[in-house]
Amino acid sequence: MNRILIVEDEERIASFVEKGLRANGFTTTVVADGDAAYEYALTGGFDLVVLDIGLPGRDGFTVLRELRESRVTTPVIVLTARDSVRDTVAGLEGGADDWMTKPFRFEELLARVRLRLRTAARAPEVTVLRTGGLSLDLRTRRARAGERTVDLTAREFVLLELFLRHPGQVLSREQILSHVWGYDFDPGSNIVDVYVRALRKKLGPHQVETVRGMGYRLPA
Repeated sequence: MNRILIVEDEERIASFVEKGLRANGFTTTVVADGDAAYEYALTGGFDLVVLDIGLPGRDGFTVLRELRESRVTTPVIVLTARDSVRDTVAGLEGGADDWMTKPFRFEELLARVRLRLRTAARAPEVTVLRTGGLSLDLRTRRARAGERTVDLTAREFVLLELFLRHPGQVLSREQILSHVWGYDFDPGSNIVDVYVRALRKKLGPHQVETVRGMGYRLPA
């Protein structure tokens, strides 16, 4: 079942889109500001994002640019009241996969959602993630640090995959918790620190950096 993140600060529109997508078999999450949109999309837990431009916090253009800079390739359909050619070009060149203007017909949005999901499904799948001297084979679930093969537990594998998909990106403990352990895990737990130490022991002490007060980062 495809998971869709709806980013819309107008409650009426957000509810309309959410109900329509859910009625057509999609799992949806709604957020109403750009900061939350960026944090949620960065986890990689969604198959597509429906993104408004005029948002509190980060605007949609900023969210889109920062996601693409963080190597998040999730398809994004912009749904906005802005209809100028300049805005449309800026959005598409900034990494949007599609652009729709309000008011809109839900049937057209649904068709575009299905098209983008089909296109993404046909894209060549990355099976080996690499950064620096680290590599992770997603099929064999084998990690390598330089010339060494490293055995990882299931959680360590998911944690390393998260870091390798976002090299150079500072990931907060909350982001790591939500991706590796789920949103319901106790945010006061030190489990992230424990597993980061375990990865360092296996991969090398300098492979995962601590960014004081912010989280952890895998050097790009």
